[in-house]
Amino acid sequence: MALFDGVKRQLRSVIQWESPSSDVLFQQWRGNGDELKNASKLIVGPGQGCIFVYQGKVKAVLEKECLLNLETDNIPFWTTVTKFMQFFESEHKAQLYFFKRTKILDQKWGTSSPIKYEDPKYKFPVGLQAYGNYSYRIVDAKSFFVDVVGGEHDFYIEDFRHIMSNRLMHPLTDFLAESRFSYAEIDANREEIAQGMDKVLQAEFQKLGFAMTDFRIEGTNFDTDTLTRINRIADLTAEAQAAKAVGLDYASMQQLEAMREAARNEGGGAGLGMGLGAGMGMGQSMANAMSAGFGTQQTNTEDPMQKLAQLKTMFQADLISETEYAAKKKDILDAL
Repeated sequence: MALFDGVKRQLRSVIQWESPSSDVLFQQWRGNGDELKNASKLIVGPGQGCIFVYQGKVKAVLEKECLLNLETDNIPFWTTVTKFMQFFESEHKAQLYFFKRTKILDQKWGTSSPIKYEDPKYKFPVGLQAYGNYSYRIVDAKSFFVDVVGGEHDFYIEDFRHIMSNRLMHPLTDFLAESRFSYAEIDANREEIAQGMDKVLQAEFQKLGFAMTDFRIEGTNFDTDTLTRINRIADLTAEAQAAKAVGLDYASMQQLEAMREAARNEGGGAGLGMGLGAGMGMGQSMANAMSAGFGTQQTNTEDPMQKLAQLKTMFQADLISETEYAAKKKDILDAL
């Protein structure tokens, strides 16, 4: 049986990569125990390539569809006879690795952990997470085989995706730090960031034997600490805009809010003290606002709508009674 199997292996002479799986990138030809021999015929199909490894070294890379006759030191039948006692296996070992030359499309990527950098505008640490997709193809199969695939018999698209995700972190962090985008500018500049990253990644990954195309950023988000800081900035900005809308500076608006809080907690001593302190600070500004806004002996060119907004704010803060509010509102409307 051993003699028959050995002769059978020597007689087989056509080698090809038939019906490769859609998720495989590199695959070693095993041939069901067949040996590689000179006079064997190698068929490389469309969209395929083949690496010929002989005695541990890459001897040839085939990157076009073709039909070739292999030349090794394994002479048909002669090897069978001379290696009879060793179960007809030659010491001259050769391997073939098939690989895909076609473009691998629509591959997903995502940062495995937040990318840390300092916001250039607000000067606080940002933790950014991003995700997107890309396409790629092998352009230097020998480099890819030696530097990425290594000693693996089979190498899958998913294996490459893990390597890709890990290698994205460092160049993306450097790019964000150098481009100096504030957190509020990230989404508006995703395309520009993707284009800049594409240039960086092309130079980085070409060393490993593949070219990346169509690198895209589909979305971003921030870690919990960054979101807390962002929400606080949004609240402060809204408060400042509200103060401006009613004709108060931000400090006065904060004092007014303190007085409101004190009124809500009027039963406590701390609330009373806060109310007194805020009231002292607000006294002069409120007096000036009332004198300028509602005095009958003084000429004033302020916008009536602004006067109404100030009046409403004072009423909501319990600085004037409902009767005073109605009377002063009537005076403003009559003056229109």
